[in-house]
Amino acid sequence: MSTTRPFSPGDRGPEPSGASGVSEGDVPATEGSDEGAAAAEAADGGAVPSLRPEPSGAPEEAARAAAGRQVRRLDFGDQSGVVPLARDFARQALYAWGWLPAATADQRAAAEDVLLVVSELVTNACLHAEGPDQLWIACDNKVIRVEVSDKGTGQPAPRTPHRAGRPGGHGMFIVQRLCLDWGVMRTPGVAGKTVWAELGAPA
Repeated sequence: MSTTRPFSPGDRGPEPSGASGVSEGDVPATEGSDEGAAAAEAADGGAVPSLRPEPSGAPEEAARAAAGRQVRRLDFGDQSGVVPLARDFARQALYAWGWLPAATADQRAAAEDVLLVVSELVTNACLHAEGPDQLWIACDNKVIRVEVSDKGTGQPAPRTPHRAGRPGGHGMFIVQRLCLDWGVMRTPGVAGKTVWAELGAPA
């Protein structure tokens, strides 16, 4: 599996061409879509642990290698209204993990940032990749990680130069501004990609 991140977090890069979830701890080992976790090589040479399983069928215990991480998955299938569905799913996860209800303005802003990033990644998959396949969201008390998989071949990138008054093209710019980091993972020989983003918890 490979991760491509063509631009550093501060770089804008070129303009692009164009349910019910289950907690990881509740997923039985026999469920076909939860086969294990993969570690992908980041562009800078570091490991970027994926929430998505490798097709090789690694033991599910490997998916829990990151101690204390809670993971939830949403399969979109042929459902309509996937953006509000994804936001509702992410909101439920944030309530389950104690990010909501927010006790402070910073906590409320952090939770809203997570929901906005989920919306933008799913919307991007709808507009440029024939819709999302799955949403994975994980929490380890310090970082929320969001992954959206699709069957698209394009490479998401923030539009550059970014102009706030121009309609459209703001999704990946928003993701880049709100997140600690983001990138794209691909598996050789497998169609599509997974776009991931990580956001920090409020202090």
